[in-house]
Amino acid sequence: MTRLTIRIDLARNAAFGPGKARLLELIDKTGSIRAAATAMDMSYRRAWLLVQDIEAIIGEPALERRTGGANGGGASLTKRGRTWLERYRSIEKRATRAVANQLHALTRMAAGAPPKADKIFPRRSKRRNS
Repeated sequence: MTRLTIRIDLARNAAFGPGKARLLELIDKTGSIRAAATAMDMSYRRAWLLVQDIEAIIGEPALERRTGGANGGGASLTKRGRTWLERYRSIEKRATRAVANQLHALTRMAAGAPPKADKIFPRRSKRRNS
């Protein structure tokens, strides 16, 4: 399936994309950085470094961390982390809708079908000079 992937480059060496978004979603779902890392087949250290990178990008904590103990530790998204993730996903959805015809055409082309020019570049109506 053809899909659009969005990576937002905010500054030099500061980008947010589908991997970081998925990490935040999994931390929120599992309540654990370690469990999210395992689900993404990455080391805890790599996940922790990505969380630090995310927090440097957004300028404040993305996670609320609870230290271990009798009930164990955990992590959940802060309001800022959740808002960041929601805005990113909104951008993805809007961009995907905006280019749906072109994505469909690329999918057809990748399968060997010829593109339909009128679907890719719809004709504009001619304006009369008044």
